[in-house]
Amino acid sequence: MNKITYHKEGDYLVPNLYLPKQPEGHIGKYGRLRLNYLKEHKKGLYTELLINGALKQHLIEIDQSATYKVNELIKQFAEVEHIDENLKEHHQMEWVQAMNNIKNRAEEIVFNEIIYV
Repeated sequence: MNKITYHKEGDYLVPNLYLPKQPEGHIGKYGRLRLNYLKEHKKGLYTELLINGALKQHLIEIDQSATYKVNELIKQFAEVEHIDENLKEHHQMEWVQAMNNIKNRAEEIVFNEIIYV
């Protein structure tokens, strides 16, 4: 446990308060979605993470794992459905439609498995 220290201001002892050092890192799309979900639907967990100083680390980890999972799913779906550079070269609009469809499906899986749990 951390020992609380005080300093004197006039006749009062005032605690020396500080915020724990926050981790370096970027909170991307999926981290922000998780933050909004926690604020709206998991207020207890949000408050606990905020008080413990672990909220930013949690959001960074969620963002990284969700981004990795989406990218892996996109690769797997594209391979299974034979969406490749040849299709991209000769039928651009069909390739864009297929890739958008794949990305939407991958994100839906990630939302249900990582973000909104």
